Amino acid sequence: MDIIPVVEAIGEGPTAALFGLITGVVFGVAAQRSRFCLRAATVEFARGIMGDKVAVWLLTFSTAVVWVQMARMTGLFDPAESRMMAVPGSWSGAIVGGLMFGAGMVLARGCSGRLLVLAATGNLRSVVSGLIFAVVAQMTLTGWLAPVRDRIAAAWITSGGRNVDLVTAMHLPDTTGLLVGLMIAAVAWELARRHKIGLSRLIFASGVGFAVALGWVLTYTLAQVSFEPMQIESATFTGPSANTLMFFLDRSSVLEFDIGLVPGVVLGSFLAAAFAKELKFQGFEGPTPMRNAMIGAALMGFGGMLAGGCAIGAGVTGGSIFAGTAWLALFCMWIGGMSMDMILGGRGQPAHV
Repeated sequence: MDIIPVVEAIGEGPTAALFGLITGVVFGVAAQRSRFCLRAATVEFARGIMGDKVAVWLLTFSTAVVWVQMARMTGLFDPAESRMMAVPGSWSGAIVGGLMFGAGMVLARGCSGRLLVLAATGNLRSVVSGLIFAVVAQMTLTGWLAPVRDRIAAAWITSGGRNVDLVTAMHLPDTTGLLVGLMIAAVAWELARRHKIGLSRLIFASGVGFAVALGWVLTYTLAQVSFEPMQIESATFTGPSANTLMFFLDRSSVLEFDIGLVPGVVLGSFLAAAFAKELKFQGFEGPTPMRNAMIGAALMGFGGMLAGGCAIGAGVTGGSIFAGTAWLALFCMWIGGMSMDMILGGRGQPAHV
């Protein structure tokens, strides 16, 4: 794929933002139509149900793994050069941050990615929660909460100055990642068959995973032709939400992948909802849901930044390249979410919103 004419025409930063926009639109459309959400899958699983929400999440995750591993095997992408793998990871951050994020997404009734999708369709609860999430994430990145994050993250980090590639660390065959993805996909398809999930929803669920692979390949391709160092990254919403917020508050901010990603998700979700005639203003249902949503958003903002990513960034994007801390963070998100749902006693809340 020759992207040099595009880079020469608009510049490296705008090209990165354009790639973020493309990735975001694909993600937004697919996530809105599939109703993909880790919180929904976690709550469903916590209640002893292997239903359609779990099936959709597993299909998204497995699709991301399969596409990313195929891109790696064909030379379209090298995970070793990604930002997530090139720097030390924090085991302690993954544990504490993952638990906090998992608990927060249940309180907020949606993970950060789902809140962004819902906000684009007119859900005012998600707009408020999303803003709190972005502000707390920024405070955790460079503000008052940064010292707390640094102290927790530094307690236990990976050795060797890099994150851990689980496949390499366990001395497994090079095709292990692809095989794992295919096995998870088989489980997802069996669950989908049992619950008679429509083909269109399954296609869109796969589209969310494809968006993750698309982001990896696009940023990797750009990094190969850029004069300036470019981050090799893909879909995640903790850092990008904070960076997008600051982009509109600080005139010195520059265009990058993150700045295109968040607006792209909003645009894609809005268009998908408009086409399906699902645009609808919704608000809080009372003081308790509002309080829970605000607390949950704050927990996700701090927890996601500490864990090295949100349910998408660590859970799917990081999981697709078998980054050790990402898999640990994902596991802890499931534990945190299930634990919070049990603490709340279910309270008759739907598994999905």
